[in-house]
Amino acid sequence: MTDQESKNRIKSPATSRENGLKTLILVCCGLLWLCIRIQPASAEDDCLPPLVLPPVESFGATTNEESLFSPFLTHCDQSDWCWTFLPQGFLYTTYWASSAEPRLSVKVIEEETLGSLLDSSIAGRVGFVRFGSRNRLEGWQFDLLAGVNLRQDPESHLDMQATDYRYDLPLTYRNGPHAFKLGFYHVSSHRGDEYLVTNQTLERYNFLRDVFNFGYSYYPIPELRLYGEIGYGFNVDVSEPLEFQFGFDYGPAQATRIYGAPFAALNVHLREELNYGGNVAMQLGWAWRGFSKASGILRSGLYYYDGGSSQFSFYDQHESQIGWGLWYDF
Repeated sequence: MTDQESKNRIKSPATSRENGLKTLILVCCGLLWLCIRIQPASAEDDCLPPLVLPPVESFGATTNEESLFSPFLTHCDQSDWCWTFLPQGFLYTTYWASSAEPRLSVKVIEEETLGSLLDSSIAGRVGFVRFGSRNRLEGWQFDLLAGVNLRQDPESHLDMQATDYRYDLPLTYRNGPHAFKLGFYHVSSHRGDEYLVTNQTLERYNFLRDVFNFGYSYYPIPELRLYGEIGYGFNVDVSEPLEFQFGFDYGPAQATRIYGAPFAALNVHLREELNYGGNVAMQLGWAWRGFSKASGILRSGLYYYDGGSSQFSFYDQHESQIGWGLWYDF
């Protein structure tokens, strides 16, 4: 990349300022809504009672969960496993410091060559079905996870430089300190229109990966997670098949109330297209976790990244980033 092209990555013309501002406002509003949901509890409230909905009568039949889904769903107590439709919580959570994982986030970063950047993501996750405990994070579960990771230029009216689209279909298992994931994910990357107009001589990369992946996590204590993952792309364009990642997450495992607790996270991602180089990412800050089994973890703190670009549209370009981030992980 020439010096002029590098400058163009942050000095593109302002052709979509309004769209960029709308995107940023939506991300910030979503994160603010999550913050508001974290409410302080009284001292005697160590946990909240489960929500019990009364049966609803319709056409002379009871339409609570057992009647709607039986015999697919069966009654179970704390010692039994059973089928649960739309279960609460997730058995294998996202890796906190991984830049490729779908989540809700916004990062204000400074890159040593490109200057100021705004990276954000919008995502959601739903558990479809679980065979396991309804009262503990234990058993087998099938989920859908999807998100969009985008980069904008704050020095050029928030022009969009690139966007990564990803969805995951993980089958997960957890029992005690051990958790496993076997799944599929698709990711494709697209450079922004403003960026392509400004850099007309640049080739457009069609970065694409369809991947089967296997991950393992071990919790020596509830607050510490050690993990590793391997992925093989059976349908790739620009990228190469193999990838590896490993790292750790340390943070609160129980509800924190409004006070929160410290967290730290490290992720190393090695990719074949970078000759098994890749990137290292680190985060350090404060985290909050809600009372519900379905609540994720909200984190804020310092962010450091070094290696191949966190945007796959620029996968072969080295970036060294430092900044501040706000993340909500599922």
